[in-house]
Amino acid sequence: MKTIVSILLLASLAVRAAAREPVLDRAYMKCLYRYVYLNDTLTGKTKNDLLVLQIGTRISKCFSHYSNQVDSLSALPNGDMIIGKMIDDAMNSGEFMRGNYPHKRLKTYIYKNYPEGRMTVTDGLILQDYRYVDSLHAQTWTMGDSTREVLGYTCQQATADFRGRRWTAWFAMDIPVSDGPWKLGGLPGLILEAYDEGQQHIFTAVGLERVKDEPIIFNQKNGHNRRFEPTNRLDFLRMERRFLMDSNSFIQMETGIDLLGDEPNQVMRYDLLERDY
Repeated sequence: MKTIVSILLLASLAVRAAAREPVLDRAYMKCLYRYVYLNDTLTGKTKNDLLVLQIGTRISKCFSHYSNQVDSLSALPNGDMIIGKMIDDAMNSGEFMRGNYPHKRLKTYIYKNYPEGRMTVTDGLILQDYRYVDSLHAQTWTMGDSTREVLGYTCQQATADFRGRRWTAWFAMDIPVSDGPWKLGGLPGLILEAYDEGQQHIFTAVGLERVKDEPIIFNQKNGHNRRFEPTNRLDFLRMERRFLMDSNSFIQMETGIDLLGDEPNQVMRYDLLERDY
């Protein structure tokens, strides 16, 4: 019961924090995706997330449900205290070891068709948040003959090579929305499932609902009142690669803090979702 109450409280406070952000559009549909990805190519360890795709008449927004809750809480004057209390409660109840406590997962927020004909992406590394503009519907899809059912909808297959990965997408013609999870889109129907050739990254729709005038807000700060540093896609991905391959050296370079001291550095082998070229 305590866990349920904590989740409801977190959601309520997140809505209050979001109310202060600018509204870009109003969503009429919302799709939830389970995102499973390979976190370490050496051990084969995977992680998962829950992505929310808000679909408006002009603009859509895709983001991690968990990261958005943490960012919304962090923006509150007493946000850090609330998060700390929830983490303490999770540790005392045993939920912490199950991962049931407020913590960020995918930090990326994607605003498609904002500005018009492009997309805006915000992301973060350690103590700095970044913002850049990217191409919209950059995939060139090849239609396939295969069909399969996802979430009760008959979906058609399409494939595309996109920034270092070969993607297979399953889109529903009965949902005439040219959108999908993450940066994927541009098909004559909503993408309900997508995965790369090695299935290191898998997006699967787990919920679809009609909503009424749900605000699509632009998160001007990713928590802790930090504004975004402007950058471009390639520069950000190269920074992200340096961080993921040797996080201690990256942190030391950015902050001057050596977390390891004389301890050996444990390098994690991670393959970026999109390549830095």
